[in-house]
Amino acid sequence: MSDMREELFEGGCDCRLVRYRMRGRPMFVNCCHCRWCQRETGSAFALNALIEAGRLEHTGALPEIVDTPSESGQGQMIARCPRCRIAIWSNYAGAGAAVRFVRVGTLDEPDRFPPDIHIFTESKQPWVVLPAGTPAMPQYYDLAQYWPAESLERRRLALGAT
Repeated sequence: MSDMREELFEGGCDCRLVRYRMRGRPMFVNCCHCRWCQRETGSAFALNALIEAGRLEHTGALPEIVDTPSESGQGQMIARCPRCRIAIWSNYAGAGAAVRFVRVGTLDEPDRFPPDIHIFTESKQPWVVLPAGTPAMPQYYDLAQYWPAESLERRRLALGAT
C-alpha cells in the first residue's frame, strides 16, 4: 500500500472559520444525483470524497454536527460551519462515524477530485450530461466492482472489519 500521508489537501467553509486537512487522497469520489442530495445542496448533485475519519483533521474551528433526515430513514450527520452554515462533510449510517463524505466543493482545489462514479442517475436532471468513461449507475453500486483494491482495504480497516 502506498504512503497516503504524504499528500495533504486543505479546505473549509466560505467564512474560513472551519478549516480542515485531508491526509491523503480519498478512497473514492461519488457524484450523487438523488433528489435528496439535490434538495440538500440546492443543486443538481452532491460530490463527495470518501475518506477515513482519522485522515480528516480540523485546523480551524470545529463544525456543528446537524442530524439530518435521509431517504433511507437512517439519517445522516452533516458537519456545518456554525457561522456561515456551509456543509463540510457528512456521515451516513452505513459507515457510521468511520468514513467522512467530504463535500468536494469545500476543498481549496476541488478540481483535483472528479467523480469516480455517478450514482442515482435515474433522478439526475435531464440537462446534466455525464462524461463518457465514468461509470454511471441508476441507483447505488457494488463497491467491490468499482473501488480499487487499496480503497476497499482502507475502508475495511476504517470500519474495523477483519
